[in-house]
Amino acid sequence: MVHPSPHWHDVSFKFIGQELAEYGLLELPFPTSKPECCSNCVWGPVTAVETLPADKEEIGGCSSYSWELQFNSTSLNSHIARAYSGARLSKDGFVEVIAAYQSPDDNGWFQGTADAIRRCLWVLEKYPVDEFLILPGHHLYRMDYQKLIDAHRRSKAHITVSLFSTAKNEDLGFGIFKLNAQNEVLEFRENEENSNHHFQMNKHDGDEFPSMGIYVINRDVMRMLLTEAFPNVNDLKSHVIPGAISLGMKINGYLFDGYWEDMRSIEAYYRANMETIRRANAMYNFYDRDSPLYTLPRHLPPTLVRDAVITDSIIGDGCILSKCRIKGTVVGIRTRIGDNAVVEDSVIMGSDTYDHNGMSDGEAIGIPIGIGDGSHIRKAIIDKHARIGKNVMIMNKDNVQEGNREANGYIISGGIIVVIRSAVIPDGTIL
Repeated sequence: MVHPSPHWHDVSFKFIGQELAEYGLLELPFPTSKPECCSNCVWGPVTAVETLPADKEEIGGCSSYSWELQFNSTSLNSHIARAYSGARLSKDGFVEVIAAYQSPDDNGWFQGTADAIRRCLWVLEKYPVDEFLILPGHHLYRMDYQKLIDAHRRSKAHITVSLFSTAKNEDLGFGIFKLNAQNEVLEFRENEENSNHHFQMNKHDGDEFPSMGIYVINRDVMRMLLTEAFPNVNDLKSHVIPGAISLGMKINGYLFDGYWEDMRSIEAYYRANMETIRRANAMYNFYDRDSPLYTLPRHLPPTLVRDAVITDSIIGDGCILSKCRIKGTVVGIRTRIGDNAVVEDSVIMGSDTYDHNGMSDGEAIGIPIGIGDGSHIRKAIIDKHARIGKNVMIMNKDNVQEGNREANGYIISGGIIVVIRSAVIPDGTIL
């Protein structure tokens, strides 16, 4: 998520932003990613929040974006086409998708972030830009890219890396950079994959900061690194950036102290949604006048509330809420909740269509999309188009932390029950 800059100059014509699918990590955390790659996800009350929301004039100071995807991107392609079709970008602005491809010279799919950029340089270099802004997928944050670009230019750096300055005491997955007093990078270290390494940020080593995976790279530097210095490497984080340091290039750090959340795990995704409904000190404010949130308009009717009791929750458009009780829950668009149902501390993704007859592709299954009468759901994520019958209990009473019951329509991750997309949970089921 980006913070649209209220003031902009020539920056939008000088750099181009790229969103990368890192080995498919543009996906939502499994199973909400199944079966397709997408960088738009249910978050808060809106069904599809673009990682790059369209401002009326530009996007955080940038009006030109390319999305480099790995596979199964039909949903994302459709979403971008509809969401940005009416976006009033600057005269030369654009938002485009560059799908993974094979050619006589490269007969495999994209092998990593560096490989994806290298193989798309022929497209990206058509535009008269000075810098490339590289962004990872599925992170939630507000950032004014104008300030990042200005810092990069003032320092006259070859590469600028955005670093998270708030002491979370953990590696965010993009490595850790050590800076000097001028914010110049001295060292980079990367922890072993899948290790839960934590590091201490204190007065003795407070110049170490975790990387956010956001880079500004000069155009000529990008080409030299990918085609001359390291023509065979595949990963930007693990190979190209450390290689640039070894070559003695000037690499600066840009310290970011705003809200940032990695959405690549079920737990982080759930936590980010729950933070939107806190009464005080909300980590992400939907109602910020200076940095509004944009998503695809759907022109749905207002939500219908029939004697429901709703507290500390966010409700999307077009819902039908009967005599139910909802507490501490994010309810997505077109959600139907039946009489005497109770939903607590959960994320309900909603639906792309209305269904009152229990029909699925012409086949009668008796359970309509939504949550049936008398059901009780607590600390769960209900994916889109799920059909939950009457008197269903989804509460994880046994406090199971991990479990794969995909054949039964759900999994458990970090103690959170996730009902997968289009699952059918029969009447009276207890999970």
